[in-house]
Amino acid sequence: MILDLPLILETRRNHALEHASLHVLAGKYPSRHLAGHSNPTGFFLLGNVPTEDVAAAVTQALTRLRAGERNLAIHAGCGTNLATTVLLAGTLAWIPLNGRKSTLGRLALLPLALAFAVLGYSLSQPLGPWLQANVTTEAEMGDLQVVDIVFIRKGMHRVITK
Repeated sequence: MILDLPLILETRRNHALEHASLHVLAGKYPSRHLAGHSNPTGFFLLGNVPTEDVAAAVTQALTRLRAGERNLAIHAGCGTNLATTVLLAGTLAWIPLNGRKSTLGRLALLPLALAFAVLGYSLSQPLGPWLQANVTTEAEMGDLQVVDIVFIRKGMHRVITK
């Protein structure tokens, strides 16, 4: 399966560890803005937190994922949720307006387009987390190891995995 190809699987596992680490850090820093970005060799954590706390959070996150806490791989702030919402709501809103030449015809259909957008938004709410759980993350860590955690600059750490 394509999701199990090495570079993709590594990215999905790092994405899950990134989310789990953000969950752990949010427990210690509930009002701090935190974000991340994953790739096959690890992930970046964005947020003004000490390196020691990042290291502790990543270690705890990896331990908890390995213990079966798959829910840590799903994060409400994930770009998968945002992309799903925008694509579904935007596409459904566009359907009734597509092909209408006159401005008056388009204006008359705006309420229908809005209703379709709301429908798309509603459908995206369960779909985004489902896509995270089944496509964009992999909570089974396999032989993933954290190699290093590097302070890049204030507000940015690089977590390197193999």
